[in-house]
Amino acid sequence: MRSALVLGGTQFFGKRLVQLLLDAGVEVTIGTRGKTADPFGDRVQRLVLDREDAESMESAVEGKSWDVIYDQTCYSPQEALDACYLFSGNTKRYIFTSTMAVYDGGTAQKEEDFSPFSYAYSTGNRREYPGIAGYTEAKRSAEAVLFQKEPFPVVAVRFPLVIGPDDYTNRLRFHVEHVVREQPIGISHPDTRIGFISSEDASRFLFWLGTQSFVGPINAGYTGDISHRELLERIGHIVGKEPLIIEKAEPEHQSPYSFPWSWSLDTEKARSAGFTFGEFDQMLDSLIRTYAKDAV
Repeated sequence: MRSALVLGGTQFFGKRLVQLLLDAGVEVTIGTRGKTADPFGDRVQRLVLDREDAESMESAVEGKSWDVIYDQTCYSPQEALDACYLFSGNTKRYIFTSTMAVYDGGTAQKEEDFSPFSYAYSTGNRREYPGIAGYTEAKRSAEAVLFQKEPFPVVAVRFPLVIGPDDYTNRLRFHVEHVVREQPIGISHPDTRIGFISSEDASRFLFWLGTQSFVGPINAGYTGDISHRELLERIGHIVGKEPLIIEKAEPEHQSPYSFPWSWSLDTEKARSAGFTFGEFDQMLDSLIRTYAKDAV
């Protein structure tokens, strides 16, 4: 991998990915709307583009090619279709950031539990897919477009919930702050289980995929999962406070992890291919302590 285009790359684990690529001597181009500053200075090239505007995309990438394209900003099948047209013949490898949400609820979901190769996809834009159900359908259909059209070798990385000190969504921070401040947390199904990965491991995994040759869907994440109740009890143990779990709460106190079903992944395929994920317990406890200090 001598050159890479990162669609995204200015926030969260995308920013970490860009740094890893630069550290490895890869020539990096970032493609964004140009509205978020980044710390990379003249070490990267930049394209200003709008994923929802195919003409904007075509104007930005015309005449250019990259060994690997990392797509972190595709949120609709129409955007996937545009990518198939625009990047056909212009990349050797396309790594699409997907999600565990493509699976129906359940723990230890395997790659074959959702097949994009036979999925009857829709072709709407991202505004036609609101909410969790819409997000699920958009990512399923985007995967289906990429694998069924297959104008270039494609990998779809199915990530669980991503956490880290650079997580701008503050979803885990929400839980820590509520426990520290002894505020109630609304969770309708506290015993459903969820899987995680750190932003550090997510970026390492994406970088590693750029050096591999296999294609198809692949799960990423820590081994195992944790229930909402277990997560809050763990926070409570670390901060010395009892979590207050209620079934319904005002919107500002409703858990962003309050899914009605379990969602976690089997990552044997990635581990068998040679990737080693970090230790969940150590990372989670460290992050909880960091958030707890900030919440006081």
